[in-house]
Amino acid sequence: MQEKRYTVAVLGATGAVGREMLRVLDELRFPATEVLALASPRSVGETVDFGARSLDVQVAEPKAFDGVDIVLASAGSAVSKALLPEAARRGALCIDNSSAFRMHADVPLVVPEVNPTALIGHKGIVANPNCSTIQMVVALKPLHDLAGLRRVVVSTYQSVSGAGQKGIEELAQQTAALLNGKPFDIAVHNARIAFNVIPHIGSPAEGGYTEEELKLVHETRKIMGLPDLAVCPTAVRVPVTCGHSESVVAEFDRPITVAQAREALASAHGVVVVDDLANKRYPMPMDCAETDPVYVGRIRRDPSVPHGLALWVVADNLRKGAATNAVQIAKLAVAGGLVHGA
Repeated sequence: MQEKRYTVAVLGATGAVGREMLRVLDELRFPATEVLALASPRSVGETVDFGARSLDVQVAEPKAFDGVDIVLASAGSAVSKALLPEAARRGALCIDNSSAFRMHADVPLVVPEVNPTALIGHKGIVANPNCSTIQMVVALKPLHDLAGLRRVVVSTYQSVSGAGQKGIEELAQQTAALLNGKPFDIAVHNARIAFNVIPHIGSPAEGGYTEEELKLVHETRKIMGLPDLAVCPTAVRVPVTCGHSESVVAEFDRPITVAQAREALASAHGVVVVDDLANKRYPMPMDCAETDPVYVGRIRRDPSVPHGLALWVVADNLRKGAATNAVQIAKLAVAGGLVHGA
């Protein structure tokens, strides 16, 4: 039987995640007959790379989705809210990287290694979780299956690429300025990011937390199917170009040993264990950039509770934290016959 082929549109194709989506589509050999690069009118006339080809950027407007089977969107919540319902009405499966639809009851929030069946019965829009949530739940799922997750305390160390291309550029500009005794601007981050860490990502929210921190609470509960899971998050921006790191302390309902955890993680799809403290082997962003797995190390017992573990979790936030997860959702939908095609 001949394999179905699909028309794919990347919405927000000129942004950091949009460009990565195009790269991942090519690398994973997604069965696309046509790929469209969509962005705002100011980007018309630009081109973006798709494998060995260059794609002309087209205006993102409702009629651009005529005949499109799959939309991979990373253009911000406002654009997603305006355009994705229009694309879905035209028959496209829309996989959205923004926060616009994540907590809607009728919109699946999917990480393929964790809750693939959530995709069944989608109504045209599927949400891609926040980057920090994705890597954490991939690491926690095999441990939850072993011992039942009760509580999570997580501190994130998030790279500037999480703030987009402008975040990367601001780190580079400030670093060069400081090293050369020159003045610099603060425009993207909440304070100077070069040679600094900032415990503030996202707008202030309830209880003294930020919106970024509350995403880790609410999205983790939805993805894991644990509505009462206790989660205490702190989100920190660090002067790293790409790759988010997390210190995760998890408490379980049942006993779990370090050896059991290491074995479960080593056999889990999408996880790579790098855990040899004596030989200075542990996950670091510089080693994980431009790769797709979630890396876990520093696995050790938490002696402050009866059944607890501490982990160090690292992943490329532009790939598994965004673009790769979105393409994996699309591949899952294709494999399950959950999307149209020719």
